Amino acid sequence: MVAGLNVDRHPTHELAQHVGLVFQNPENQLFALSVEKDVAFGLENLGWPRDEIRKRVDWALQVTGIEDLRDRAPHELSGGQQQRVAIACVLAMQPDVIVLDEPTSFLDPLSARKTFDVINELNKKLGVTVILVEHRLDLASRYADRVIAMDDGAVVLNGAPREVFDSEKARLIGIGIPKTTKLFQLLRESGVHLNEIPVTPEGASEILRGMLKRD
Repeated sequence: MVAGLNVDRHPTHELAQHVGLVFQNPENQLFALSVEKDVAFGLENLGWPRDEIRKRVDWALQVTGIEDLRDRAPHELSGGQQQRVAIACVLAMQPDVIVLDEPTSFLDPLSARKTFDVINELNKKLGVTVILVEHRLDLASRYADRVIAMDDGAVVLNGAPREVFDSEKARLIGIGIPKTTKLFQLLRESGVHLNEIPVTPEGASEILRGMLKRD
């Protein structure tokens, strides 16, 4: 079931109105001569009225912070800019769910952080459900409120980031858990009493401050 629709009974074009997909490589998703035309493509395909298309395109460009790129050719943009355009293309369709397939794999750490900030803002401000397929867990874990781990096509872990990353199962199947989590696991194994295990540096800082206050 996706957005209340049974995937066996509803065609792809109907599901696409509820779920948007952002590819791993944005270059595979962008093909028009300008950013504006790319963002408008999906709506034009569905036969939306011109005024509504204009309104949605303007909104998507504003939300992703790329209004100044409207008339630029996508192939002239940086990887981070292209990723924002790809997200804007999907947003213009106003789906209930956005699925992102490793959206930062071609980006440097700073561009990756900016991309995640945009995605997080869409989730918090617009209420869009975001499903993120990602291996850069040190970065992604600071935004996620739920982690699902798969092994050989089956779901093996499903829960809050702290619970999943600190589980024995995560270690056994070789999940590259965040470095902060690994550090605190080693501290715990060394005999340091810890009430909880963090998944981000910020969480680690709070725990350490609390420990210092107690001491």
